[in-house]
Amino acid sequence: MDAKELAGKTPDELREQLVNLKKEAFNLRFQQATGQLENTARMRTVRRDVARVNTILNQKAAAAASEA
Repeated sequence: MDAKELAGKTPDELREQLVNLKKEAFNLRFQQATGQLENTARMRTVRRDVARVNTILNQKAAAAASEA
């Protein structure tokens, strides 16, 4: 997932994406704690995707605030 792809989405779609990513991050942490996690790199990518979505949401909110 890249920033250009996220920038084309609506804020509602981004919030939904954020919820899904946070659920996945929780599941990955749970798997790591129980020793079932095989792909440890996935935790890093999910964490970065969460940050990416939050950044785009904040940019959209700032743009909407400056227009009003």
